[in-house]
Amino acid sequence: MERRKRYSRKFQRMAVERMRSCESVGELAKELGVTQRCLYKWRTKLETVEAGEEASRPSTHSNAHRKEVLQLKRLLAEKAMEVDFLKGALQKIEARRQRSSDSGGMAIALICGRMVAIADLRISAC
Repeated sequence: MERRKRYSRKFQRMAVERMRSCESVGELAKELGVTQRCLYKWRTKLETVEAGEEASRPSTHSNAHRKEVLQLKRLLAEKAMEVDFLKGALQKIEARRQRSSDSGGMAIALICGRMVAIADLRISAC
């Protein structure tokens, strides 16, 4: 399958200008090595663009930023799920600890986002 050739905006403008003054769009298309359909599409596209305003494709940088934002959103959702899980686990452990109040078992505290086992220590609610 042959890849489509891309033409610069400058070339497209020149072709559309010549199209306005030529007698045969078909002959112009052959001369430029493009299809008539292509010339008409360029004309439509360039007419819809305001004078002096370029209709450009999104830049590579904005695509890269968009991908980074999606990646960060996924990571944030994953971390939020981890936090929810750990909060639930901590609540269950706290409930067990309160039920067996003075059993002298292990307690688990959440310190700086990490689960740490601490022997014989009472945990206050976070």
